[in-house]
Amino acid sequence: MRLTCKLYLNYAGYCLAKANHAVKGEIQRDIQFKALYGLIEHPVIGWILFDSGYTRRFYDATSNWPNKIYALATKVNVEEQDEIKYQLQKAGISPNEVNHIIISHFHADHIGGLRDFPNAKFYCSRSAWQQVLNISDFFAFSKGILKSLLPQDILERLFFIEDIAVEKYDEIFGKVYDLFNDHSILAFHLPGHAAGQIGIQLQTAQRSYFLVADACWDKRAYELLYFPHPIVKVFFHSWKDYKESIDKLRIYWKKNPTHQIIPSHCSLTTDCFVSANIDMDVL
Repeated sequence: MRLTCKLYLNYAGYCLAKANHAVKGEIQRDIQFKALYGLIEHPVIGWILFDSGYTRRFYDATSNWPNKIYALATKVNVEEQDEIKYQLQKAGISPNEVNHIIISHFHADHIGGLRDFPNAKFYCSRSAWQQVLNISDFFAFSKGILKSLLPQDILERLFFIEDIAVEKYDEIFGKVYDLFNDHSILAFHLPGHAAGQIGIQLQTAQRSYFLVADACWDKRAYELLYFPHPIVKVFFHSWKDYKESIDKLRIYWKKNPTHQIIPSHCSLTTDCFVSANIDMDVL
């Protein structure tokens, strides 16, 4: 029997992007790429975060060259009240109570808040971390990585899903990882947009959710095969892997019509699931 969790979704800042870059053929206009995060309440191990959004540290991290190019290209908007730490404290949850953070990938809008959670263990794929290690500090920004956002003690707190989770077989995705070895949260490889990107699937009392991070930017990618403009290929880790991940998501979507797929930046999907006040009994 599947162990159920509780889930809350909200945004932690946003950046501006071009609609016609996110989906080829859209009109040329600015849209908000909102930094989605998931707060999960596990019945045994407590509070878990899926990604950690932007924080105002982004501005310091991009104040000098070459990282300043990142800021000029993305135009981030985040204020104190947008940060996850602030949102949790407002709801009476101490950041010290968050013991686990699942990192989908190491782009700045997904790891910006890691430093706010001193007691958390971090979980990612081995290949996602390997890219962080291998890319030079000078060129890291070109792949969305700002190393100064990482906690200084990250190596002491970082765990690879391939090492600590029970590996299972999935007919669509191949390997899948039972993250806490209790059938509560399953982690899937979704590479392409970023090296080693992962998504997670969990069950609440209401339904099953599949948080797919940036496996796609818009649900029309897996529903209608509407892809981003080719200009974004320069920022992607692997266009081939991206399309393969979309193909798998499309199969998953068709086979599991009652499951809710949640891409991090697709407002068409996320806006109806996000609420300003933390309530763990809605989703």
